[in-house]
Amino acid sequence: MTASIFIDGAAGTTGLEIRERLEPRTDLTLVTLPEDRRKDADARREAINAADVVILCLPDDAAREAVALIDNPDTRVIDASSAFRVADGWTYGFPELGFDVAAADRVSNPGCYPTGFLALVAPLVRAGVLPADWPLTVNAVSGYSGGGKALINRFADEPDLAFRGYGYSLEHKHVPEMQRHAGLVHPPLFAPSVARAFRGMIVEVPVPLAALPTAPSRSAMLDALHATFDAAPLITVHDDQPDELLMQVDAAPNDRLDLWVFADPAGRQARLVAMLDNLGKGASGAAVQNLNLMIGADPLAGLVY
Repeated sequence: MTASIFIDGAAGTTGLEIRERLEPRTDLTLVTLPEDRRKDADARREAINAADVVILCLPDDAAREAVALIDNPDTRVIDASSAFRVADGWTYGFPELGFDVAAADRVSNPGCYPTGFLALVAPLVRAGVLPADWPLTVNAVSGYSGGGKALINRFADEPDLAFRGYGYSLEHKHVPEMQRHAGLVHPPLFAPSVARAFRGMIVEVPVPLAALPTAPSRSAMLDALHATFDAAPLITVHDDQPDELLMQVDAAPNDRLDLWVFADPAGRQARLVAMLDNLGKGASGAAVQNLNLMIGADPLAGLVY
């Protein structure tokens, strides 16, 4: 028996990429609406309640409204917005960090930046390598597709635009999920930015090793990351320290997550670095991975790695 899937918001960047990953598959059926009924509340309610799993690719408020349309106990939800990432009753959709996505009825897809941050930090805090009360900083650069159609159009319309820093209010919506799911006492200081590349992301957490009360070594940090992710086929912990990491202007889609620990020879400073596709493991790929777990399919079905 095939699972029926409805993507609410399939015309957006994330929804389109999810649909591309799901359309070739024969183990599920996509529930679709005619273009003229795509925003019709009654049509959406019917489609949502007819599906085994609904994937919401909507703004936060619209995602909350869509969940409120569910009037049966069987429809399961994957929400790609930030509406439920720290909400009670929702499972955080990062299975490699131990969240039981397969058994969940309500799954909140992680944000793209938090995916890189949490992969680097959560295992170290859990292992006691990083103290939970240390004030962390996270610097990150993303491809402009992460800003949706508005930012995509802006980069197209402004050919001289090379880099965009933002989040200067220090109240970015990703910060609560970073703090909660990493188990931190203090919210991290988050410095996001966007470069002239359609997709891709580099997330970096600088760590002053010599100043930490735990005085961790590079090998201790690598050990904690390996222990967490060595059985995870989409996540690679690299032992090398390359001279450079590059984002390509027109990179191909991928659903991987690559992690590094860079440290100086004396072991006094470190830079924890994650690389991922903001539309892959940072959004659409993660939603498909979570869907696979929820319907009992091959966890890697439809993914690019």
